[in-house]
Amino acid sequence: MENIFDTHAHYSDRAFDEDRFELLEALPSKGVKYVTLASASAEDTVVNSELSQKFDYIYCAAGVHPESVEDNPADYLDIVANTVRDNPKVRAIGEIGLDYHYDGYDRDKQIEIFSRQLELAHELNLPVIVHSRDACEDTLDILRKYRPRGVVHCFSGSAETAKEIIKLGMHISFTGVITFKNAKKALKALAEVPIERLMLETDCPYMAPVPYRGKRCDSSMIPFIAEKAAEIKGVAAQELLDITCRNGMEFFNIK
Repeated sequence: MENIFDTHAHYSDRAFDEDRFELLEALPSKGVKYVTLASASAEDTVVNSELSQKFDYIYCAAGVHPESVEDNPADYLDIVANTVRDNPKVRAIGEIGLDYHYDGYDRDKQIEIFSRQLELAHELNLPVIVHSRDACEDTLDILRKYRPRGVVHCFSGSAETAKEIIKLGMHISFTGVITFKNAKKALKALAEVPIERLMLETDCPYMAPVPYRGKRCDSSMIPFIAEKAAEIKGVAAQELLDITCRNGMEFFNIK
């Protein structure tokens, strides 16, 4: 298959330390046309920016993940903004958002940093990549307030939540989770997403699709996600890859 656009990957992760460059050099030969690297911290933003400049097909996003808020340097917004200004391959702010999954999270601080990065995205005229886990109500309230151009990545919410996100004019992206046996909720949500608002991602190295579940994930596994999504959408897998590639190109302003 071809025209694979992995719209959310983490190739800066330690899981790729042993073969990162060999893997990234090989992906285009496996049908991967574009990859967007999502950042988890100010430090990660700098690393991903440098990585995107080494490979023509790789773009990146700059931002601070909610799980990284406790470790934020005081000048994190400056680091993100300067990375955007210094590298034309930075095409989004992200991943940003809210994560209430683990005990001890600081709700107020997460909301503050999410909001500041949404404001920065508006100033820089960039879309946002939104992370939301166990924080649906607060996430929707903030998105309704700021109305960003954006995508909710690794979507795990309900069909009803998907409808609300679509009403906001946003995109929704799905991972290999839709291939899992217990993915009924995700598949119902996928059915509600108009195909022109759909994107695909690995979130690698995590959540490899069946038949690779439990192994390290990479962008070459997107076709397995596409096959399941195509089944739900009633189109051929290659057609779905073509459409989601165009969607990603428009979203990240890739000509």
